[in-house]
Amino acid sequence: MKHSTTRSLYEYWDNLRGHRPAPDRSEVEPGQIRNLLGDTFILEVIDPVTYRFRLAGTRLCSLHCRELKSRNILRGWRGEDDQALATLLAAVSDDAGAAVLGISGHTEREHTIDMEMLLLPLHVPGEGCSRVLGSCVALQQPYWAGLHPILSQSIKSVRLLWPDEKPAFLSSGLTSSVPAVGDHQYPPLATSTVAGGRQVGHLTVLDGGKV
Repeated sequence: MKHSTTRSLYEYWDNLRGHRPAPDRSEVEPGQIRNLLGDTFILEVIDPVTYRFRLAGTRLCSLHCRELKSRNILRGWRGEDDQALATLLAAVSDDAGAAVLGISGHTEREHTIDMEMLLLPLHVPGEGCSRVLGSCVALQQPYWAGLHPILSQSIKSVRLLWPDEKPAFLSSGLTSSVPAVGDHQYPPLATSTVAGGRQVGHLTVLDGGKV
C-alpha cells in the first residue's frame, strides 16, 4: 500500500472487524475517518456486473469532474479490465478478501494520472457482504486534475489480501471461472499460476496472505 490514505482506511476497517470476516456497515462512523472521506466510497452489490456507488468522496468526484453516486464502478474501464475488476469485487463481497489496485486514469487528451484503489467488504445483516468500502487516491496531483475529466481507467497492478484464511475456491491455483451467484455467472477469466502470483486474463494477481 503506497498511500497513507490506503493504509489508514485498511487499518480502520481491520480494527472494526476484530475477529470477524468483515465489520457491519452500521459500524462505520464517518467522523472517525473524516480526513479520509474525500477519497473514500461505498459500493452496493446489485448483481455480478453492477456495483453501484452509494457514496463517493468529493476529491474522488472532482478527479472525474462529475458526481459518481449511483454510477456502476465497472463502467469506463479499458480492454478486459472491467471483467478483472468484477472478479476482484466478487472475491471481496463473497469471500471477504481485500484488494489493492494500482490504476491509471485517462482523459480525452490522453493525460494520465496514477491512483491507488482499496476494496474492503462490509457486512449487512440478512444480506451478507453486500457493501464494499473503498478508497481511490491520486499518487500525484498534475496541473489538469479536476479540469479535464477522467473518462476511462486501466489496471496496472493487483494484490489480493486475505486477512483470514484463503477461500477454498482460490486454493487450487487454476480456475476457469469464478462462482455463480443466483442466476448470474461472473465474467469468466482464464487463470494460470505464474511466478509470485496468478495470471487472471492479462493481469497478474498477487496473493498477499494474512495481514
